[in-house]
Amino acid sequence: MSQSIQYSIIIPVYNEEAVVRETYRRLTEVMEQLGEAYELLFVNDGSRDRTGELVEGMAKRDHRVKLLDFSRNFGHQIAITAGMDYARGDAVIIIDADLQDPPELIPDMIAKWREGYEVVYAKRAKRKGETLFKKWSAALFYRTLHAITEIDIPMDTGDFRLMDRRVCEAMRSIREKNRFVRGLVSWVGFRQTAIEYVRDERFAGETKYPLKKMLRFSMDGITSFSYKPLKLASYLGFFISFSSFLYLLVSLFQRLFTSHSVVAGWTSLIACVLLLNGVILILLGVIGEYIGRIYDETKDRPLYLLRNDPQAVQQELKVVSRQAE
Repeated sequence: MSQSIQYSIIIPVYNEEAVVRETYRRLTEVMEQLGEAYELLFVNDGSRDRTGELVEGMAKRDHRVKLLDFSRNFGHQIAITAGMDYARGDAVIIIDADLQDPPELIPDMIAKWREGYEVVYAKRAKRKGETLFKKWSAALFYRTLHAITEIDIPMDTGDFRLMDRRVCEAMRSIREKNRFVRGLVSWVGFRQTAIEYVRDERFAGETKYPLKKMLRFSMDGITSFSYKPLKLASYLGFFISFSSFLYLLVSLFQRLFTSHSVVAGWTSLIACVLLLNGVILILLGVIGEYIGRIYDETKDRPLYLLRNDPQAVQQELKVVSRQAE
């Protein structure tokens, strides 16, 4: 008797040939113990190694595996979005391929979902194998984001989470370009709860979030959910103007009413000019970040393009649904 898909597992992959087979093994082991129909949606985000080839081989051997193959690298958050676009399960689970987030936590998430929660996110109680700088910068980012946004985005959480079908449909309706998925999940609401876990070391391969990408990701999170940097620019401008006015009054007072000699010098002048110009450039940069995102939205380009035929992928997913038992 045919049966609909109960669980969709979304796995974004980018140059993960060293770990993708182990990821498939552990996910399959966990999901088969549940005894319900599931699908594994691997989203190949323009990998330059054999990741796509390996997943394609898995798909030929296991009808529950499906590959969404991007035409180029569109980014981790877009890969998650593509997975949600094609996911068919009543519950949708997002997990990275590096196995830092343990697949063995999925049954606990499902148990919470069956209790009535519509979003179950994994909260990191401890991080293994990460540098002190990585831990410190991550803690600073989450606490800064929590302080300046009006949306309650849980601290110390990543994209590892379970979402109900209704939440996934709500997320599919949001098509903004510079995406911060964990923030969007908080924004849509619904009943949410956390499960704490210890984050493991990467199983193999290298991190896909070096410092440059981390900074860009942080900017996406902040600018997507807070206008306070723009307000800070205004406050800072007023503060500098007021301070400059006070300095002018002090200089005039010294010149007119005291015997203190005011010597015109290049040092103080250049210092003030450089300071003010630096502040102006910083403020222009903040404004530019917001304007750049407006520009991205107005272009209205598709979020991603698939190398494999989207219609063929949809047809394969229908076949999986009919074959599920």
